[in-house]
Amino acid sequence: MTAPEGRGIAGYDTTFRILHVSTGNVCRSPITERLTRHALGQRLGDGLCRGLIVESAGTWGHEGAPMETNAEQVLADFGADHSGFVGRELLDEHVIRADLVLTATRDHRAQVISMGHSAGLRTFTLKEFTRLVRAIDPATLPDPRDGVVERARSLVRAAAALRGWLLAPSAEADEVNDPYGAPITVFRSIGDEIQEALDPVVTALTGVGAPR
Repeated sequence: MTAPEGRGIAGYDTTFRILHVSTGNVCRSPITERLTRHALGQRLGDGLCRGLIVESAGTWGHEGAPMETNAEQVLADFGADHSGFVGRELLDEHVIRADLVLTATRDHRAQVISMGHSAGLRTFTLKEFTRLVRAIDPATLPDPRDGVVERARSLVRAAAALRGWLLAPSAEADEVNDPYGAPITVFRSIGDEIQEALDPVVTALTGVGAPR
């Protein structure tokens, strides 16, 4: 299975697909998609991200639209690539083939799960998944040197098992607010928020900490 052109990091017979979901697929999920890809490339090297595919879509996605200019600027601030991005609406096929779905809000999570396809155990809000990942002992996961795909699958199973035990301190704690139409300062704040949430996730996936 290969990624749609311009989307995935790599296409291999053995793959692990991460799907980021927001509303319009022009602000939050594009930022999260490209920051994830950038972080994986930094940790593993672009040629070593074997089988990891990172995509995004929107529950009310602007099909064929570019990402917001302010979202592009946020990615540039982090040194991440925004080129070639095209927005798309969330479809059943995206959920079916995703191994991990990370949403911006609880409402997005509910919408993904309502589509069926046994998505409940692999769909989390981004911040929810970060909270759960922080509680997982890395020593209980497969060695990334033996392959990041199996490690990623084990990470999702471990996070799903913890979900009922580690509750959010508040309902809003698992949300990433929508910056659509806001000034660049708001976009940068959301970008920092997403980056902070992604860091422990990418570390857990790869077994490699962020470069200093």
